[in-house]
Amino acid sequence: MKTLFKTLKIILLTLVILVVGFVVVLCIKYSPTYVSRLATMHVADVYDYQKFENREIKGSDDTFRFTKSLDENYVETLFQGRVEQSGFNSFNEWAEKSQTTALLFIRKDTLIYEKYFNGFSRESYFHSQSMAKSFISFLIGAAIDDGLIGSVNDSMIKYIPELKKRDPGFEKITIKNLLEMRSGLKYFTGYIPGTYIHLPWHAEAVGYYHPNVRKLLLNKIKIEKEPGNSFQYNNYNTSYLGLIIERATDKTVSEYLEEKLWSEIMEYDALFSIDSKRSGFEYMPSRLIARAIDYARFGRLFLNKGNWNGKQIISENWVAESTRENKSIPRNIYPDWFGGDNCKHLYYNYQWWGHANCDSTYQFMASGNLGQNIYVFPDKEIIIVHCGNSLEHYGDFDLWNVADIIRKED
Repeated sequence: MKTLFKTLKIILLTLVILVVGFVVVLCIKYSPTYVSRLATMHVADVYDYQKFENREIKGSDDTFRFTKSLDENYVETLFQGRVEQSGFNSFNEWAEKSQTTALLFIRKDTLIYEKYFNGFSRESYFHSQSMAKSFISFLIGAAIDDGLIGSVNDSMIKYIPELKKRDPGFEKITIKNLLEMRSGLKYFTGYIPGTYIHLPWHAEAVGYYHPNVRKLLLNKIKIEKEPGNSFQYNNYNTSYLGLIIERATDKTVSEYLEEKLWSEIMEYDALFSIDSKRSGFEYMPSRLIARAIDYARFGRLFLNKGNWNGKQIISENWVAESTRENKSIPRNIYPDWFGGDNCKHLYYNYQWWGHANCDSTYQFMASGNLGQNIYVFPDKEIIIVHCGNSLEHYGDFDLWNVADIIRKED
């Protein structure tokens, strides 16, 4: 009995030493703050911005407001297929169980549906998740309009020259490569076996919780493939775009976003989470926090080709380049779930997603994890905003199904 107890004690002690050693190694490699955030937050949700420092972005004193003429039954009927697929008895049950937090439907500047669920309201903050990428893309276009960035064909080292010293290969990567997720940057995406939990060195976790992302970008990120030849959804691309905006404008991304967008068209203030007080670098890929109705305004800006009630906020060419499919890109570089060469397929361009239809119509969207969407039908003058906190009973393709239903009405 004593021998068994001694053996168990040795095993337990060994495990403790291994765990402590593993934590120490992670602290040395990334930082104690990273390890603490990883342990306490690990899986991102729509509330995690509350655990970070945030910069405030001021809205406009006077901006456009949508006309309101509700037709709630019509909009809820559009989601009936999703409700039935999920096995629920009503739209409201689906909204609750899917953890939907906001749903807005706008047609020709008229708000025909605006409802909030699961404790949220119009005044609530809604986490953008990766919809933030489309806002960062907007700022690249704004900096080009302002003459602060030459063009999307500029090499990234024009704005971050120190990268060339670390690896001359960075010179081949253009802003366009970053926008299209075709940079070839290394991005590890491993999970704990049998789960969807990120390994501690998963690139998404490292980029999300690291307390000095700017330093990470300058010193650690490596090139894995030749730029332009492959597609990989990689958050470091967006983070580098943010760093380029900082360098080109000599402003924080929050300051430039307030100047070029928020103070021009938005009703409410917004927040942008930073990696830490000391570093002060916004988490570009996904921690913009705003109101759902202001997300709709962003959709309206792009629906109207960058024009806001007579003022060109962003160039019409930039909107077209960002949201239309670039058919010169070979389809075979994308994952199979993009739809391959089918006439109905997904596309990706300049940090925006697109749905191409067989009749040459299309929808484009800013899309984020856990059900965040700004979904635009250009030819129908429709904007749908959905926010949520789960993908169990909702996904981007649900809005494509809604689009199909609407198109069949004609």
